[in-house]
Formats: sequence, C-alpha cells, structure tokens
Amino acid sequence: MIRVLIVDDSATMRRLIAVTLSAHPDFEVVGEAADPLQARDAIKALNPDVLTLDVEMPNMNGLDFLERLMRLRPMPVVMVSTLTTRGAEVTLAALELGAVDCVAKPTAATPKAFDALPEKLRAAAQAKVRPLRAPANPPEPAGGFDPGDRIVAIGSSTGGVEALLAIVERLPANCPPTVITQHMPATFTKSFAERLNRACAAEVREARDGDPLAPGKVFLAPGGESHLEIDGVNHLRCRVTPGPPVNGHCPSVDRLFESVARVAKARAVGVILTGMGRDGARGLLAIREAGGGTLGQNEATSVVYGMPKAAFEIGAVERQLPLEKIAGAILQHSIREGVS
Repeated sequence: MIRVLIVDDSATMRRLIAVTLSAHPDFEVVGEAADPLQARDAIKALNPDVLTLDVEMPNMNGLDFLERLMRLRPMPVVMVSTLTTRGAEVTLAALELGAVDCVAKPTAATPKAFDALPEKLRAAAQAKVRPLRAPANPPEPAGGFDPGDRIVAIGSSTGGVEALLAIVERLPANCPPTVITQHMPATFTKSFAERLNRACAAEVREARDGDPLAPGKVFLAPGGESHLEIDGVNHLRCRVTPGPPVNGHCPSVDRLFESVARVAKARAVGVILTGMGRDGARGLLAIREAGGGTLGQNEATSVVYGMPKAAFEIGAVERQLPLEKIAGAILQHSIREGVS
C-alpha cells in the first residue's frame, strides 16, 4: 500500500483527490491537512509515503513549507497546481526544491487532469529524494572550448527539472547547439525555459518551428500537442510539428532522438536523464547506431531510474554517469575528434 497525505486548503480538492485514489486498491489516504502547519503535525503522526501538496495555502507559503520539509525530513512530494502562469512558476520552483512531480488541478476545460495522479504518486513513492543542492559554477574546459560540429539532444521526465538545471548551469556560453524534450504540461514549458535561461550562460528558450541551431543556443520542446525534431542538411533547424503521443507522451523523447540520429548521425550526442517509462530508449539506440555518442544518468542520482534503465538495458547507453558529471562529458564529446 502507498500511504498518501493530502495537503490542500480546499476541502473540495482534498475530497476529489481522495475519491480519485479510492478507485485504486494500492493507495491508502492516511490523512488530510488544510495548511502546512497541520501537515507538519500529520507527517510526524502518520509517517506517509508520499504527499500531495497545494501550491498556495494559508499560514505558510507552499514553497517555504516544501523547502523546510526537504531540509529537515526529505520525502516524496507531488505538487497539485493550477494551470496559470503564476501556478507554473511556483510549481517549477517547487520542482527545483525537490518535489518529484506535478499534476494540474481539474477545471471545466481539463476535467480529466487527475487521471495521471495515481501513476505520478506511484512513481513518487519509489523516487530517490535527494538533499537540496547548491548551484554549480560553469566549467572551464582546458585550453578553451570550441563546440565543433556536435549537436546535443537531451531527454528527461520525472525529476528532470532539477536534473536539467544541474546540466545547463554547467554549460559555457558557446555550448554546442542543444535540443531538449522534457515531459511537461504546455503551460509550464515557457516558464521552465525562462528558468533555464537564467541559470545558463548560453541562451535557452522554448523552441519555435524553424529556429536555426547554432552554438550557444538551447531549445526546449514546447509542451502540448507537438513534437520537437530537427531537420536540414547544411543549416539545421528545429521542427515543431503536431502529432499524436508517442510512448504516451507529446512531446516525445524518441521523436527528438530519432530525428537527431537521422540528421546529425555521428555528430550527435544523446543524453537520457531521470524519468518514468521507456520514452527515449529506442531513439537513443538510433543515435548510437548512427555513430553518435550516448550518455545515461546513473541509478544513484536518478529520481526515477526508468528511462535511463530502459535505454541501458537495450545497449543504447555508451556511458552511465552521475548527474554532476554529465555536463562535462557532453563537452568532452564536443571537443574530441571522434566519438568512441
């Protein structure tokens, strides 16, 4: 049984979460709290496996509560957020602080938003919750850095907000052209690109169809109903095209990686990070078979060792590394003559 504590100031929302979970026999709602002060006492008394946490509540800001929780008693947390610009920004800040995942509150326009809640809570209950980390300084590659002709493609899901921040903040201003697919709702990706941009010496923004790839440019796939791919011959560019979900996801990491393998071939560096499921494994194998370099986040530093594990098991991963070493490995792939 997965023991859940629901923290939300809305009695209606607490009831809706409880009803959603009651349809799944592997969940037990062990308690409810209307604010962080009640939640603090409930955590001590009930010792839940995972929390659902509202973003904005009375008596204490949800972010303040989460930060204290992660410092004093780290545990899996899934944020429950409104799909607004403000809600997206606060939720992203929560994911940076160590929340495992987020789910949107249902509205008239999105009545099935909680359909994903049980799966997210199952993943969270098995997640590795890591202590808060300090921001890293960008590396100084020996002898300076020339991005060469490499193209970097990164895929991530659950736990990916923190992982991607840890990587981009270590990239130099003239990093290789980089394309990223992170499983994330459409409302969040623009705000997340802005947060990555503030952390990165290079320019990071949400990808638009036709954006040219160039050194010092990092593009994040927009969430929603489109996939990010690349195309071109001498002048590579982003392609943002509508399409059905692949592996249950839109945007899909496999769609991105397969296009990078097809277009960039041996110039590609593919990176698979923390996440639930198998999306990206097949595409990363395509990059390796095309002669590109491939990296996977190791189990010890993955919040959820699902996507990297799936890729490793089919031989798609050339090297498994802890998160803090992946940015350096990307740069090493870019400055050497060939990819081993």
